[in-house]
Parts: sequence; structure tokens; C-alpha cells
Amino acid sequence: MTQSATTEHPLDESSPRSSARRSPAPRAGAAAAPPLPRTPKIAFDEVPKHWFGGSVMATHLVNGINLLFPAGERFFVRAVHRYVADLDDAALAAQVRGFFGQEGRHAQAHERFFETLRAQGYDIDTFLADYERIAYDVIEKYSPPAFRLSVTVALEHFTALLAEDALTTGDLEHAHPVLRSLLEWHAVEELEHKAVAFDVLAKVHPSYALRIAGLAMAVSTLGAFWVVATRELLKQDGMTFRDGLRDLARVRKQAEVAGRGKGPSPIVGRLFGKGILQYLRPSFHPNDRDHSRLVEETLARLTASGVVPA
Repeated sequence: MTQSATTEHPLDESSPRSSARRSPAPRAGAAAAPPLPRTPKIAFDEVPKHWFGGSVMATHLVNGINLLFPAGERFFVRAVHRYVADLDDAALAAQVRGFFGQEGRHAQAHERFFETLRAQGYDIDTFLADYERIAYDVIEKYSPPAFRLSVTVALEHFTALLAEDALTTGDLEHAHPVLRSLLEWHAVEELEHKAVAFDVLAKVHPSYALRIAGLAMAVSTLGAFWVVATRELLKQDGMTFRDGLRDLARVRKQAEVAGRGKGPSPIVGRLFGKGILQYLRPSFHPNDRDHSRLVEETLARLTASGVVPA
């Protein structure tokens, strides 16, 4: 956390921060090494209430999406698992097993952080119960398996974009070191398995119309759940969304004046605008962007700091 954030766009290929670039990356069926599940060494005991640059809004934007991860990742695993028996590609089957292991550990780690939020006085269980009822008892229960898989593929695209953003913008330099480690570990593994669900869908239901239908559901549900979760956390701190935006602007101004970059920045517009445009391309594939160097560099740093095993 010694470097300051920059204003370079994470997708600017001229940016020295960005290790993501166009390249002939492996696509479906390539013999890439399966994703490796890792268990991070992270203790949340000393995480302060407003851990992201001192901003209530920045903290709860990230806390809000953290609340979505465990149930969402279990949804993803079940959606892909439904088609395991249909895969005749041994390399892809190995990728799927690694995907399952990584997503399971992500869910467990974020649920450990839930205990910290509860200890800080936040009622997260009311939201979680409503969220899981809609996700599991409505969407999952009444959607055909192929549609659930297509929604998973679209949401995996957005999590990969979140991961790239987290690792390239410098925003996490304003986060508490423990949460920074959690998010960087999660981000690097999302980039490692970003193409797995997509490649399964391409094998079992290679339909552009189905892929775009999943995108529509993914955008609407991710956006709605994220807004509601963030709003509920802000309310428990006595703030409205408008108050939160003013708070974020204040913290960014203070960081700029103090020479610490521009502070944590809003991600929602970058995520949805960029993500939808990329995904609408008929030829889109998650490996169109090569994140291998970014993954390698981040893993080396996390290993050196003891967050993940060597």
C-alpha cells in the first residue's frame, strides 16, 4: 500500500499497470493447466468497519458484492455440474474440477468475512435470506438447466472484469491489507478459471441467443442485488445512496490533496458498460484477453507475503 493510485484505464494497453492485452490466448479445448484451488491464510480480526480508504460508500460497495459471492458461486458450481457427464473432453473436465475447487474456497472465505460484518453490528442475514430465496427458490428452481448455465457464463464474465479491475487500477492500494489480500486472491483465481463455464456452454449448448439471454438475466440480477445489498449496509450506517456518493467524493478529494492518488473509484459504470459491449460480440471468448502475466505477478506477490502457499 505504498504506491498511489493512477488514473490510467485498466484496459489501456499502453498503461504500465495493465498486464491484460490482446493475444492469441488459448481458447476452448486448449490444454491449459487446470485451475489450482488454494486456501489463503487470512484473519479478519483487525479489519475496521470502514476499511476501504475510510469511505463508507466504497467499503459498502465492496461489502455489498461480497455478500453476493458465496450463494452465487454455489449457483455457478451446480449449473456447471449439471453437464459434467456430457463432457467428452478430458482437459475441459479437469478444468471444471479445478473451477469447482476454487469456487468452493471462495465461498468459504467470504463467509468467514461475514462473521466480521456481524461482529461489527451489521444485519446481513435479512438480506442474505431474501437474496438466496430469489436466487435459489425462484431463478434456479424454475429456469431450465441450459439457461442457468448461460447466466453463470455471463456472471463469470463480469467477475473476471471485476478481477482485472481490482488488480490493475490501483484502487486496492486504499484498502485494508487483509481485505486487499482477500480480494486479490479471489481476483487472481477468477482470472484463472474465467473461461471454464464458457467452454462448457460452448460444448453443450453453442447458441448465441442463449448466451445473450443469460447476459440479460445476469445484468439485471447482479445490478439489482448489488444495489440492494449496498443500500441496506449504508442504511445501517445512517446513510442514503446520495450521502454515500458525497462521502466517496470527499474521500477521493482528500486522497488527491494528500498525494495518495484519487482514492477508491466507482466501478459499476466501468463494469457494466465494458462488459456488455465485449459480451455482445458473436466471436467473444474470455481468453481474448491474456491475463497470464497479471496472474503470475499477483500470485508471486501473494506467495511471497504468505497469503497463499508456495
